[in-house]
Amino acid sequence: MKAIYNFFEDKTSYLASVSLLLARLTLAYGFYEPAMKKWANIGAVASWFGSLGIPFPTINAYMAATTEILGVVLLSFGFLTRLISIPLTVVMLVAIFTVHFEHGFSAANNGFEIPFYFLLFLLLFISHGAGKFSIDNFLFKR
Repeated sequence: MKAIYNFFEDKTSYLASVSLLLARLTLAYGFYEPAMKKWANIGAVASWFGSLGIPFPTINAYMAATTEILGVVLLSFGFLTRLISIPLTVVMLVAIFTVHFEHGFSAANNGFEIPFYFLLFLLLFISHGAGKFSIDNFLFKR
């Protein structure tokens, strides 16, 4: 049984980097539209942040929008993936606890399901990096 498992693990291990690439691209796509909407009307976002009780709403609106658009670019190319995943994690935690948590889990009810999935992706990138198909691997390969 151990030999079969080791054979299977050996043959499928190359999928790890493909999976990380697809996860990075999926998450970058997921951040793209919200980032663009924030930049399209940053004043409204700042007002909304203020209504949610977020301190310094204008500064935080710019920081969230900048973090998300930077995340789109860096995740797409797999550049500084672990580093950008940290502020994106903060953005997701703020989104979960200020907007979505009170609606429960279900995305259908504006719950925290989608930001939670994004958060899980980000934790994978923090712990595993960008994978072989990334600028990180090219520049920082050990």
